[in-house]
Amino acid sequence: MKKLLLLSAAGLAFLNACKPNNQAKLPILGNREPVTKTVDGKTVTDTVYSTIPGFKFVNQYADTITSKSLDGKIYVADFFFTTCPSICPVMHRNMLNVYNEFKTDDNFRIISHTIDPKYDTVPVLKRYADKLGISGNTWWLLLGTKEETYGIARNYLVSVQEKNPQGEYVHDGYFILVDKQKRIRGTYDGTDPAQVTKLIADVKILKAEPDETPAK
Repeated sequence: MKKLLLLSAAGLAFLNACKPNNQAKLPILGNREPVTKTVDGKTVTDTVYSTIPGFKFVNQYADTITSKSLDGKIYVADFFFTTCPSICPVMHRNMLNVYNEFKTDDNFRIISHTIDPKYDTVPVLKRYADKLGISGNTWWLLLGTKEETYGIARNYLVSVQEKNPQGEYVHDGYFILVDKQKRIRGTYDGTDPAQVTKLIADVKILKAEPDETPAK
């Protein structure tokens, strides 16, 4: 009996050893800087990561959306325009997979910034949303001034350009994963289904992280 118990214990130890001790952790991207402070009389150096700054846009329902609308939420951001003939339709067909996976989760959002504010008015964005088949507040299509949109694109580490020599808008096709503290935790090629599948998996990893105090 003693031998059987020992074997059973060894078996359980083996099974536990095969389980990951820690959930996979996503990196924090972007600029960072060390900050030295005194805690309990001791000098401690902390790392402060760059975050997405405050913003104010309007969505497809003509509702005002600010950075505070995303407090305590994980979200994915991208940049597009409704008349895009190339990568945008592919990106947003792929983004529908993300939307469908998390559309009942009130702690998750998708925000898509139009880079053509002159054409992409609120009614145009609403028609685009209807054509995609999205509703509710999981996925917001955001409209702002060119200066605001192009400025915040730099904070998301993506490139947008108003016109190329052929008179077309140019932008990166990345989906950007942002955590509850508004730090960038991943970038994914929105035209690649495999990358979008990874994004969905990474959102789940991020959701499993312990809560921290939201960034202000």
